[in-house]
Amino acid sequence: MKSQITNALSDFFFEYETPRQVLVRNRRVGVVCRLIQLGVLAYIIGWVFIYEKGYQSTDTAVSSVFTKMKGVGYTNVSGRETVWDVADYVFPSQGDASFVVMTNFIITEGQKMGTCPELPGKHTCSSNADCKGGSFKRQMTGVCVNATKTCEVLTWCPVEDDTYIPDPPLLISAENYTLFIKNSVNFPLFGVKRSNLVEGIDGLYISKCLYDPADAPLCPIFKLGDIVKLSGFSFEKIAKEGGAIGIVVDWTCNLDVHIKHCKPEYSFHGLYGNANEMDEVRTSMGYNFRYAKHYIENGVSKRTLLKVFGIRFDIIVKSLARKFDIIPTLTAIGSGVGIFGVATVVCDLVLLYLLPKREFYKNMKFKYTDTEVQQDSESLALDSKDYSTFEVNAGQIQDKSNNPDSEAGSMETER
Repeated sequence: MKSQITNALSDFFFEYETPRQVLVRNRRVGVVCRLIQLGVLAYIIGWVFIYEKGYQSTDTAVSSVFTKMKGVGYTNVSGRETVWDVADYVFPSQGDASFVVMTNFIITEGQKMGTCPELPGKHTCSSNADCKGGSFKRQMTGVCVNATKTCEVLTWCPVEDDTYIPDPPLLISAENYTLFIKNSVNFPLFGVKRSNLVEGIDGLYISKCLYDPADAPLCPIFKLGDIVKLSGFSFEKIAKEGGAIGIVVDWTCNLDVHIKHCKPEYSFHGLYGNANEMDEVRTSMGYNFRYAKHYIENGVSKRTLLKVFGIRFDIIVKSLARKFDIIPTLTAIGSGVGIFGVATVVCDLVLLYLLPKREFYKNMKFKYTDTEVQQDSESLALDSKDYSTFEVNAGQIQDKSNNPDSEAGSMETER
């Protein structure tokens, strides 16, 4: 028992097993194998390493965005001249990454809390019974005003009339406003910090530059009209009822080269408000909201209500930094080597199941043992000398018939 254990341990530690290989001289199978291997090699080099850059590790950035608008607008509504500056037409005014620039509005001045009739055509009535309280969005008093044939409501009076949207837009001059974007990113995995005010973008350059995709692609100052045009919109159309535009700041950096090459790229996308959208979408076109300025006049609380139509700008930072790393490199190489096994599997299937001489290749690939001969020998209880002679003879017969190492089955000539 002890010797058996010793022999087993000896065999385990001091013996090496290697798979048996059969060299098949077949042109068709050889060509298929090489084509598959070339395809796998092209995939590893072209897709994994060159396109996907599988030899690099990646990181996304932690970013911040600050904005600042400049420009002055002028309107003359019913003989009333008004100058609009940044504090009037930007919402919110804190310089967020998402903000609205007012381009059109409907103003209702001098509203105060009280009762007044609804607008003609809304909540029409013929008697007080038609104006039950709580039946509609406004708080009704239950009185039908005969002069207008509409229900009386408790609200801010006079009631806002937004049936007509000014056309052309009142603040069409917003096309010439400018937007300054200040963006900084941090790639914590690589310890890299960058700003869109890259090398060469100093105060003198900023004071004179204006973004242009070809001539000034790194200038952080943008004209609103250019942004709308580059997003595929018409400024006059989107300014009338409002819309939404996304400004994407793309930081895609290869940190294997000098850090100065890590620069932002700007792109502009129309998100909502395109006049070419399908009719089903046009049921709620544009972007608007209401804004009230409250004040007290003669001891009475009043407000000026603005229905604001504007362009919503969303600044989106897209980031991806790459740098060489030995771990993903070895992982990519290891997975690629494993894929080479596909060629072996495919060629084995062709050899063993599709070719006319598949039985010949099976005999070449697999080595068989005849268990029936061994069982018959044990049942006859042959002596050691006779059994040895029988085993030698059986081995010779087996080698001549099935053994792939025998001369009878070691060569196959392709015709």
